[in-house]
Amino acid sequence: MQALLKLSRAIDWLSNQVGRWIIWLILGSTIISGVNAVVRKAFNMSSNAYLEVQWYLFAASFLLAAGYTLLQGEHVKIDVIYGRLSRKTQNWIDIFGFVVFLLPVAAVILWMAVPFFLQGFRSGEMSSNAGGLIRWPVYLMMPIGFALLLLQGLSELIKRVAFAMGLIEDPAVKKGEKSAEEELAEEIRRLAEAEGKV
Repeated sequence: MQALLKLSRAIDWLSNQVGRWIIWLILGSTIISGVNAVVRKAFNMSSNAYLEVQWYLFAASFLLAAGYTLLQGEHVKIDVIYGRLSRKTQNWIDIFGFVVFLLPVAAVILWMAVPFFLQGFRSGEMSSNAGGLIRWPVYLMMPIGFALLLLQGLSELIKRVAFAMGLIEDPAVKKGEKSAEEELAEEIRRLAEAEGKV
């Protein structure tokens, strides 16, 4: 299990590195969008290439950050029932979800995305829009993104199993960080205490 935990730490490190750099794709997309809008309004000219490159950057940021988002525990969950269960039960639900849903679905999409990318790369497929871009760079984001998600899913599964075995602390608890709800609750408490003292 220690070797698996070491692998999990390496995957977590990779996801953190990817997450640190992905933000620049969003900034690039925003800048291109802004420049395109200014040029279109000021000079009455535009290009589909500008629109497509911002779509490509947004798609890349969304796909490549999926593993990082899973590492941070920021994927959407339905907490209505889950949040009321014990942490031990939540952990077993997580294990079930990783084994039955996340890992198989990510593996199937990865399996299907590689030939899709290779076909676009070999054919040199271009956008059908006038002045559009080649498509294979955005197709490449699918296998890379789902490979990163698959790796991070494996890491999360390893951590959940290790937690169930009592080998590590709860991996779902964020150390040193407060959730938005916790910060709001503290602010409400602080304000209530301040009003009570007045």
